[in-house]
Amino acid sequence: MRCPRCAHLDDRVVDSREVERGGAIRRRRECLDCGFRFTTFERLGDAVLVVEKRSGLREPFDREKVAAGVRAACKNRPVAKDRLVALVDAVEEHVRRSGPEITSQQLGVAVLEQLREIDEVAYLRFASVYKGFVDAGDFAREAGLLTKQTAPKARSTRHAIASGPGDALGAQ
Repeated sequence: MRCPRCAHLDDRVVDSREVERGGAIRRRRECLDCGFRFTTFERLGDAVLVVEKRSGLREPFDREKVAAGVRAACKNRPVAKDRLVALVDAVEEHVRRSGPEITSQQLGVAVLEQLREIDEVAYLRFASVYKGFVDAGDFAREAGLLTKQTAPKARSTRHAIASGPGDALGAQ
């Protein structure tokens, strides 16, 4: 490490200790040329996550941009803020596990998968922007797909519960 006083490159570590709950190491150093003591901190650098847009443009992953999109989709919906934070955490973890680069399409699918579990209306809102819906038919098709993917058992259960002992489902 270069001495801040004389710019000499040789030093020795006098003291080392963990700080920031183990997130960094504080080192006290002494220059071997002039004897000046100085402090350095070592932190693990986060790998830069890159999102490749449809246009081919690459930009750093922006957690806040994902959170803003999810908040907009969930606006006026009964979704707790801690659920939104957990959703964004899960998406970010997915991005990190995917490697240093992910496409915007993969990112959008990851958000949609998480939203599907939380709120169907929020899912449709996000899908409408992400998939570029142009008319009500697009909403209807996506809602139909959503219903098929998430509730086939629930629908048959509701039907069976609504059926009485004398109707077609109850009669044997």
